[in-house]
Amino acid sequence: MTAVPVLQFDVQASGIAAGVVIVDLACDAMPEARSPAAIVIGVDRAGAMPVVNAVDFDLLLTVAPQPTPDWIAMDAAEVDSMLVHLCAQVRGFGLPAAVLAQVLRIGGGLAVAEALLLESFAYSALLGGQAFRDWLLKRVPRAIPSPGTRVRCTREGEILTITLAHPSRRNAIDASMRDELVEHLAFACDDPTLPAVHLRADGADFSAGGDLAEFGGSTDLVLAHAIRTLRSPARLMSTIAARTTAFLHGACVGAGIEIPAAAGRVVVAPDTRFWLPELAMGLMPGAGGTVTIARRIGRRRMLLWALTGRHIDARTALKWGLVDEVRGHG
Repeated sequence: MTAVPVLQFDVQASGIAAGVVIVDLACDAMPEARSPAAIVIGVDRAGAMPVVNAVDFDLLLTVAPQPTPDWIAMDAAEVDSMLVHLCAQVRGFGLPAAVLAQVLRIGGGLAVAEALLLESFAYSALLGGQAFRDWLLKRVPRAIPSPGTRVRCTREGEILTITLAHPSRRNAIDASMRDELVEHLAFACDDPTLPAVHLRADGADFSAGGDLAEFGGSTDLVLAHAIRTLRSPARLMSTIAARTTAFLHGACVGAGIEIPAAAGRVVVAPDTRFWLPELAMGLMPGAGGTVTIARRIGRRRMLLWALTGRHIDARTALKWGLVDEVRGHG
């Protein structure tokens, strides 16, 4: 396959271009000018992993069997199909994909708290975007969850256990659950006895992610940003990561992996499965994932995972470094 040219796609006749720049590292030079909204992919078909300025690339794909952390390895036959798939995804969700790439580019050089602020600014921007509005028009209406306790906190000896306790909604994270989780994590942060913190969940799934019934309910996106940053479970968990273990099982979707990825140790059951669905909604991970997940698996693999919309299993998550151990749930 010959070098793939710069591909740019007009977004909704607005004149704004979002697209993909694919650089064959055997024969192409980096383009001198490109849209800031372009995702730049370097491709090494020879398996040589040439010396490049990794900062210039959002993705670096190689066929080398043992890549360095900057590179993502795949079979030679997979490269072309992957590039076609990525171009199709960016064609369908150009600006959200570009915003995600930009946040990952910039956020990697920031402290955790500042990177979470950056993510939240970008997420609020996407909540006001046309792609998200289009998704809202197509979604199936869902009932608002009934009131009640969402999170349970118990202590036994030196272990404080925080449990997501709304299995009838697959532990979907609504505003009430988020606020209760923040309250218990803040208590753990302030506890002078410094207990070990275990994060668990009732029911068949750890968490189905953000409760879709509440999506699109915010009319003040500046206020939404303020709430998101002041009541961030991922931020609090990152401050006590050294003494925190998350125990996951079943489905971990969106926020259901973004938040526990902030724990110092993540232990999963063999049935655990993971998914980042936000791009298809015109959004990006917004519960801390551009920080928590990216710092576990690398920003490039995080971007590739979000762009492909792939479901991954426990074995793959362990290989990537998303989790630290796979063992029986209990």
